[in-house]
Amino acid sequence: MADANPSAAVRSPHAFPMAKPGYGKKSAPGQAPRTATDFAHLPPREAQIAAFVDRLPEGAAMDAKTLAAQLPAYGQAACRTALRRLSEAGHLRRVKEHLKGDDGAYHWVTRTYFSRTARDDAWWTAVLTGNTPRPEAPPAPRSRAYALLATLGRTDPRMTLSHADCVALEPLAAPWLERGATEAEVVRALTAGLPPEVHRAAALARRRLVDKLPPEPQPAAATRLLLVECTVCATPGRPEALPGGLCRDCRGEPHTAALAAPLSPEEVHARAALLRYINREPERNHA
Repeated sequence: MADANPSAAVRSPHAFPMAKPGYGKKSAPGQAPRTATDFAHLPPREAQIAAFVDRLPEGAAMDAKTLAAQLPAYGQAACRTALRRLSEAGHLRRVKEHLKGDDGAYHWVTRTYFSRTARDDAWWTAVLTGNTPRPEAPPAPRSRAYALLATLGRTDPRMTLSHADCVALEPLAAPWLERGATEAEVVRALTAGLPPEVHRAAALARRRLVDKLPPEPQPAAATRLLLVECTVCATPGRPEALPGGLCRDCRGEPHTAALAAPLSPEEVHARAALLRYINREPERNHA
């Protein structure tokens, strides 16, 4: 068996073969800093290969044949098995993406996303569909909504609010900020056109926060077409259809009949392009 030390199989990435432009390794976002125990939870072979892949540059070829040529301790079959186990452990996803090239035409490109930090299926699905999870902000003593209400009297003394008023109005001011309004816009909505005398500032602020609440922003139309590719056999599918990065056959699960959901026009065009791609290159290299 090869040395259990992950660094034993690691070579300098500078001479490692690169994939075609747009293909190859792509580092996943939001990874923790590199440590000596990043892959301690993996078997020795998978830990060595993961440590090697982790140090490869962006765009490096990631197919089993190329890895085996650079890692003499392992053959192609061993590298294929290791890539499968890294996928199941949450370190890797192979993705086929429909992108517009410099020539204005759409092309399918295959990338292998690698994460030093193991992630679950929900995280991968969110990232691959463009919804990158954001780290939680450290807790603050007071929210932005409370802070702007507490300083409202500085803009206009007639709208000075007490602590109790700010606490009570905070749930009404927060949606303004959540819908994209700035603090200045909220303050302007609460202080513009005031009567000469304001006897109940909290009641007036409540009425304006409710009546003038801006509409919810409309989500942008999805324009990104993406399919995850099985790490073992390269069968494409939606991210949710390949848990662990593996298709049903490679997971050894039986097929079950299911009603197909209607496809959008964009998905129809993407699948048609994929079929043309498969028929044109039956022996394609996923590097």
